[in-house]
Amino acid sequence: MEKKLVYTGKTKNVYALDNGNYELLFKDDCTGKDGVFDPGENSIGLTIEGVGDVNLRMSIYFFEKINAAGIATHFVSADLDKTTMEVKPAKVFGKGLEVICRYKAVGSFYRRYSDYIEEGADLPAYVEMTFKNDAKGDPLVTKDGLVTLGVMTEKQYDDIKDMTQKITKIVADEMNARGLDLYDIKFEFGYDTDGSVMLIDEIASGNMRVYKNGEYIEPMTLSKLFFE
Repeated sequence: MEKKLVYTGKTKNVYALDNGNYELLFKDDCTGKDGVFDPGENSIGLTIEGVGDVNLRMSIYFFEKINAAGIATHFVSADLDKTTMEVKPAKVFGKGLEVICRYKAVGSFYRRYSDYIEEGADLPAYVEMTFKNDAKGDPLVTKDGLVTLGVMTEKQYDDIKDMTQKITKIVADEMNARGLDLYDIKFEFGYDTDGSVMLIDEIASGNMRVYKNGEYIEPMTLSKLFFE
């Protein structure tokens, strides 16, 4: 099948396929700073051999479970030998939007709201959205903001929130089965020509905060623990 490079990303390259779908090539480049991996960083900090493979492996595992649960995703198939994933075409919201679901008050949530909550306190699958904008520090945006700015409709927002909570529970249950605790996770969503919402991008250890017995698990360690 013919393919054409359409986008070179930090951790993935995107190719257009002649069947109308796209191919994602998972790379070993990771975001971070000064040689230390950090999923929250906006620049490539290091290359870890095999990280593309484990990110794809985990993405396949969860996309298949999510599709089986009747939740729409862009996942079509994958080739582990080539570290590629075939996906359906999807438009992103605005210039890119991240959707975070939180079970615990940690990270930026705790920094913002520490006057009102203790660190590590339970949260009820709390969903928030941020615009992907490095220069502006990925600003938070409300439902009213997204609708007013024409980024999405109220129905699309409600669908994303509902899907996010369902998907997060699938991931959390899988972690719990391995003695691990999911604190928060970050997703990306897109929509098809009809405006129907679907989960896009990847579901990898670098997009989630997972703890074991109260200790944070580094993403590469998490990938190994998950597939043991």
